[in-house]
Amino acid sequence: MKLIHMTEEKMSEVQKPNKCFGIRHIQCAFLSVIIVALAGMRTSLSVVVIAMISENPPNKNIPTYPEWASKKNMILSSFYWGYIVFQFVAGMVANKYGTKYLLGIGMFINSVFCLILPYFGSQFGYQGIIACRMIQGLTQGPLLPCCHNLLSKWLPLQERGKIGNFVYACFPLGTVICLPLAGVISSSAAGWPTVFYLYGGICLVWSILWLIFGSSNPSTDRFISEDERKYIQAGAPIEEEKSIATPWKAIFTSGPFYAIIICHCGTSMGDYTMRSETPSYMEKIMDFDLASNSSFSALPSLGQYVVGNLSGQITSRLIEKGVLSVGGGRKLSNSLATFVPALFLFALVFIAADQPELTLITLIIGVGMMGASYSGYLINHMDISPVHSGVLMGFGNTLGNVFGFVGPLSVDLISNISGYKETQKQLWNIVFSVTGIVLVATGISYIILGSGEEQPWSKVEDRKISEVRKADPLRKISAIASL
Repeated sequence: MKLIHMTEEKMSEVQKPNKCFGIRHIQCAFLSVIIVALAGMRTSLSVVVIAMISENPPNKNIPTYPEWASKKNMILSSFYWGYIVFQFVAGMVANKYGTKYLLGIGMFINSVFCLILPYFGSQFGYQGIIACRMIQGLTQGPLLPCCHNLLSKWLPLQERGKIGNFVYACFPLGTVICLPLAGVISSSAAGWPTVFYLYGGICLVWSILWLIFGSSNPSTDRFISEDERKYIQAGAPIEEEKSIATPWKAIFTSGPFYAIIICHCGTSMGDYTMRSETPSYMEKIMDFDLASNSSFSALPSLGQYVVGNLSGQITSRLIEKGVLSVGGGRKLSNSLATFVPALFLFALVFIAADQPELTLITLIIGVGMMGASYSGYLINHMDISPVHSGVLMGFGNTLGNVFGFVGPLSVDLISNISGYKETQKQLWNIVFSVTGIVLVATGISYIILGSGEEQPWSKVEDRKISEVRKADPLRKISAIASL
């Protein structure tokens, strides 16, 4: 078994390719495009559902279903019922067999069910919509584990923070694009079904191109130059020829791993609640029409995209200059992504419904600052265990996205307990307060447990040396080179 591991001596021997744009950038561009498309496909329903249940559609030939109004939050959350199922398994499959076909075939199936969703709604009612969204969630489940696996193999350590952060920041970018687009389309004569045809078509084309040009790792890519392959492999501590056993016991007794898990769950609740429910809040409380609603609803995600990229660049520079350690940089980013949004969510409680400008500014800053998490816990898996990052992301995203459907459903739960309706600001005050408290607890736990160091259970060479010593104490450490 050949191990590929970065050392300072080896990095000094390998020159960065002269080309500014290489195959690794093309692979990352593929990931960026599909993340934008899937983010749009995922979040557009929060706007489309308003048109879907409207009693007065702009085009009388477009079917709408006002009788589904009481099922709105169930429909919104149904995507996550399927999304959490395949996360953990996807991480292990990607780690063992590669990501090309897992991602390509999954996205192809996803696109088909996006295209047929309006038909399923007309034939099978809201249950048909829920079925399609569940299958879409199921097939999108491998996305983040595959992204982590691909980035850890295609990006050397010195490029991982900046480029990886740019790729993941495409999630809010997809929302920024889709919300106003979905609003305009849904309120036009084209009607809400056109949104699903558009995103389904984009995803279908992407899946075909990915299956032709995508690669699981540099060693199997037929287009990459030898210089670029050596450069990547010299700076990517990933074993590419044989899968490495996952040290489950060590992982589940690791404080830094639990720091990531807690953060994933807490920020997911905050993020998904605000993303899914902001359009409803703006319609019910601030009385915006659908087209304005969708445009304004995208502004917090635009803030998240800007903050995500800026925080990645700033923390990477501070780490490179030695001002911060990797762990310090991750904790700084994560604190910005939890404590600041919590502060602004608490502020929303005291802002009246007749102050739309102040409400928008507060939402933009509060939700936008969550973008700092892209250079915080979200890439921390690759710090503590580059080899097992896909598996760790799969497990963490499974738990984290439970809060993807708990978030929207919690609004119904709070409404039932408190007696307040979505048209009453008192309900939203409770929602904002609960979400803020969760974010504060999340930020504190990460400061205490988080780390930016590769963990002992992740260091392949150390484990192999230990195994050799146990088998034959007289053998020299140099024997490890023959494994």
